[in-house]
Amino acid sequence: MVEYKIRDIRNDFSKRKLKPHLLHENPITQFEIWLKEAIKAEVPEPTAMCLASVDSNGQPSTRMLLLKDIVNEKFIFYTNYRSQKSKELEENPKCAMNFFWPELERQVNIMGQVRKIDSVLSDEYFRTRPYKSQVGAWASPQSEPIPSRNFIKIEFAKYAARFMGREVPRPPHWGGYSLEAYMVSFWQGRPNRLHDRVKYTLIEPGKWVKKRIAP
Repeated sequence: MVEYKIRDIRNDFSKRKLKPHLLHENPITQFEIWLKEAIKAEVPEPTAMCLASVDSNGQPSTRMLLLKDIVNEKFIFYTNYRSQKSKELEENPKCAMNFFWPELERQVNIMGQVRKIDSVLSDEYFRTRPYKSQVGAWASPQSEPIPSRNFIKIEFAKYAARFMGREVPRPPHWGGYSLEAYMVSFWQGRPNRLHDRVKYTLIEPGKWVKKRIAP
């Protein structure tokens, strides 16, 4: 077995630079530019993001999700409305997203507030999901204790039989959220840990202030 010390693991970054004056004045547009570049670079799971929420006791929690759309400058994702994350978002709609694209030595941090999207939009997206993912949305009591792995397999089989040969409807407890950002920060890795960082802050609807900040 190879022995190593975690503290000795490090990489230096040198692929790109980040110059504030070359970034778009709108951070959502700039995010879309970076996302397209991540997709073009074939970054694995380019839409993967870490979503942070906070419960009523001030305890933060995080999990990985997939961004599914950007509509009217709002970030859209989907989940089980009975899950831990949804309960926390109902208690405190302020949350944060982080996208990390190590192949490009980039990350984007987004802070904002969420709200449930219109049920029609959730229905439209649910119909595009693979059949087994649709069934899984019915079968999983997300975040709740279950007695065994076999339990969820039985639930899946039960709902698969129930919807066999017909369209799977969206569960009433499953749907989308939209996050409206009020802070977006872009990070580009640079040598010697002197990274480039540019922060956008929303000061009034449609008006952002862009500043370089220290690494």
